[in-house]
Amino acid sequence: MKTIDTVIFDLGGVLIDWNPRYLYRKIFKTEEEISWFLDNICTGEWNDKQDGGRSFEEATAELVALHPTFTEPINAWYGRWQETIQGSLPGTVEILKEIKGASRHRLYALTNWSAETFPWALDNFDFLHWFEGIVVSGVEKTRKPFPDFYHILFERYGIDPNRAVFIDDNIKNIVAGNALGLRTIHFQSPEQLRTELLALGIL
Repeated sequence: MKTIDTVIFDLGGVLIDWNPRYLYRKIFKTEEEISWFLDNICTGEWNDKQDGGRSFEEATAELVALHPTFTEPINAWYGRWQETIQGSLPGTVEILKEIKGASRHRLYALTNWSAETFPWALDNFDFLHWFEGIVVSGVEKTRKPFPDFYHILFERYGIDPNRAVFIDDNIKNIVAGNALGLRTIHFQSPEQLRTELLALGIL
């Protein structure tokens, strides 16, 4: 087994606390209403298209035309997008800081994120500048779990997947990473991540 020289982080759900419920708790009265809206109107599949490069304007217009009675909450998805982010996940940021401080591993990020909102993240989270490179799905017009998105990272930065570990909270992305030869950690908490990184000798 080759020695790990590269650590690849997902961002949302691993380092950044993103959840549309933070916004929609201010709009709807119950968790049940929020769940219905996210399952039927602003769905994960719909949001994936923006992560893959579709514009907010096109995405919003499509849904408003289909569901005019939900115009206000649909418009809020992007009009109030910053309210979907609670901040960073400090425990994971501390782990990232420790890896960076040791200077033994290269650090990269591979994120499903709209090209239109990622500049805001760069301006508001200093730790994003600790990475040697970040590959953003909305910029590349492809996303996890598609193999071509991972290969953009590998080829752009000369990464050998057999010498890298990939951290993500989405099991589909983990399965895709495994298929490409990455060692992976399915993120569930900073404590669990620390334990697994210690076992790999990265911390």
